[in-house]
Amino acid sequence: MTRNITKALLLGASLLGYANIALAQDVTLTIESWRNDDLAIWKDKFIPAFEAKNPGIKVVFQPMAPTEYNAALNAKLESGSAGDLITCRPFDASLELFKKGYLADLTKNGGMENFSDVAKAAWSTDDGSQTFCVPMASVIHGFIYNKDAFDELKIEVPKTQAEFFAALDKIKADGTYVPMAMGTKDLWEAATMGYQNIGPNYWKGEEGRLALIKGEQKLTDADWVKPYEVLAKWKDYLGDGFEAQTYPDSQNMFTLGRAAIFPAGSWEISGFNTQAQFKMGAFPPPVEKEGDTCYISDHTDIGIGLNAKSEHAAEATKFLEWVASAEFADLYANALPGFFSLNKTAVKMADPLAQEFVSWRETCKPTIRSTYQILSRGTPNLENETWVESANVINGTDTPAVAAEKLQKGLDSWYKPAK
Repeated sequence: MTRNITKALLLGASLLGYANIALAQDVTLTIESWRNDDLAIWKDKFIPAFEAKNPGIKVVFQPMAPTEYNAALNAKLESGSAGDLITCRPFDASLELFKKGYLADLTKNGGMENFSDVAKAAWSTDDGSQTFCVPMASVIHGFIYNKDAFDELKIEVPKTQAEFFAALDKIKADGTYVPMAMGTKDLWEAATMGYQNIGPNYWKGEEGRLALIKGEQKLTDADWVKPYEVLAKWKDYLGDGFEAQTYPDSQNMFTLGRAAIFPAGSWEISGFNTQAQFKMGAFPPPVEKEGDTCYISDHTDIGIGLNAKSEHAAEATKFLEWVASAEFADLYANALPGFFSLNKTAVKMADPLAQEFVSWRETCKPTIRSTYQILSRGTPNLENETWVESANVINGTDTPAVAAEKLQKGLDSWYKPAK
């Protein structure tokens, strides 16, 4: 009897030991994020794919309302209750977290070599020496057009500015469609889908953007004024009452088939696919003349980093290395068409419109919005001022030269480039 009890106790102890080992191996990682609209995709696609390859590591995606994210995340980090993995907004908000010691340095992490300096810029120190988030996705600017309207009016996709304005003239003369759906009431639309969309072709993308930061160029230089001169011509093609037209008005005008062209960001793709009852295509910002190098705003939008105080840093690092992989790039870009992987590995998109946008990376040089890094830290805020002046130029209330002078004067009032 005693012997049986001893055996039973030994067996129980060994089973308990195995259970404890299993429990010890099961680590749960929590991801903080503002993308609450992505919850189902993380639960159904991304997390199962990672867990299948990493037994013993469980992942929980814990999003919150976008408007609450910055304040709530800061509070959690300060109290030590934040998750292991932190979804990173681009530029200053995340840079501040890194400076405070809340985000770990990922510069030498496995997989970081899969991203270009442009891709990493949104989550790197000003000098580019340290990177603290893995780049996940960007949005690309260009123009979405109504293919049926173009076919009907026998219009070729424009490659140069001359061809672009010839197409607009033809659409306007026909009268069936408003040539271009864009309003100026919301201001940001004029800057983001106007100035930042076509501008890189004039200031030569990263070359001009970095020269502006270094103080080697000014917003009053010809390369920065020229995009405003082009935008000023858009006024004649935006339809009646565009000054009172909101961004949702513009979206509706296009998806209802009343306008032929929409100055766009790739984030429109999913919504437009659902709403538009016509075939769509896309083209990159037309170059000034044939043979010119083309540039696209391939704007860094979202990344993910490691909570410097995570108790599961090794497991979280495995997850970040997976996020830096070609497998994740493919999964992410196809689950969210219009949000493109920043990985150097080319991803074949299932959505034809998304594939059209991302194909421009093969022929055009990428850059990011000129106002987002460093230049909007002071008052007046260059990003917000660019919204106002872009709308003013299109409305005709400021000339391109006056708009540029106002922007440079505002920047000069607080920004002193490091020499």
